Amino acid sequence: MDLSVLAHCTLCPRNCGADRLHGEKGFCQAGDRIKAARAALHFWEEPCLSGTAGSGTIFFSHCTLQCVFCQNREISTQQDGLLISTERFADICLELQGQKAHNINLVTPTHFVPQIIQGIKLARQKGLCIPVVYNSSGYETPETIRALKGTVDIFLPDFKYFDARLAQKYSRAPGYREWAQKSLAQMVKQTGSPQFDRDGILQKGVIVRHMLLPGMVEDSKKIIRYLHETHGDRIILSIMNQYTPMEFVRYYPEINRTVTQEEYDELIDFALSIGVEDAYIQQGETAKESFIPPFDYRGILPF
Repeated sequence: MDLSVLAHCTLCPRNCGADRLHGEKGFCQAGDRIKAARAALHFWEEPCLSGTAGSGTIFFSHCTLQCVFCQNREISTQQDGLLISTERFADICLELQGQKAHNINLVTPTHFVPQIIQGIKLARQKGLCIPVVYNSSGYETPETIRALKGTVDIFLPDFKYFDARLAQKYSRAPGYREWAQKSLAQMVKQTGSPQFDRDGILQKGVIVRHMLLPGMVEDSKKIIRYLHETHGDRIILSIMNQYTPMEFVRYYPEINRTVTQEEYDELIDFALSIGVEDAYIQQGETAKESFIPPFDYRGILPF
């Protein structure tokens, strides 16, 4: 996949056809250059990604979704960030490797896939040798995922909704479940079962995240059942309770609260009851804005 796809963009399921090469903007509002807001070691991912040294995380601006509860709203919807070249992106990857990052973690990367493929190729020519993580919303096309073969080692998608009405109401994402199912199947096909190094750091594979939303335990159960029955131990589940009600959700009073311990316990008990064995769960107070990193352009500009 090269930059020519941006002349009629079909990178995400919205298939909007925007001519990003000539200034036209689609749903995500991204242009033809990478835009990013932070590149730094991140210690709050799953343990097999963060390890002891941290995950080399690059936060991209723009998004193909519009989640009303987004914690990164200033970069996803308000589009804060800095435009950088593909060459600068490659150098950022190498700088993170130089900081002993376990991996390069690309957060919300879908709309920049052609530039990322070029940048990772260039970085590898310059010595990048750690795994590359594709950290996304799950709202993907199989074609875009196939284009990442040979570029991405680890896929880290969300699986947000089972019910189409919830996906439309809270993320403006028509067909979310079907697209997430098809793209996840392609991710698993490309990576195979999880592979770890001697220190327990993931080198290849798929981790699927599901964040429980307030009052939506039944929808979450359908997701966990689907993932377990379809993919079994070929994926690692990460069942999250860290939902944090941000300022904008005051317009959605039904989700303007944190998840209760009872709700989360019910979901974990359900997962155990159907035979889920390989999963990450969260404990303690994770629903805090303090877990949201500052988007201060750290690591984006050259030293």
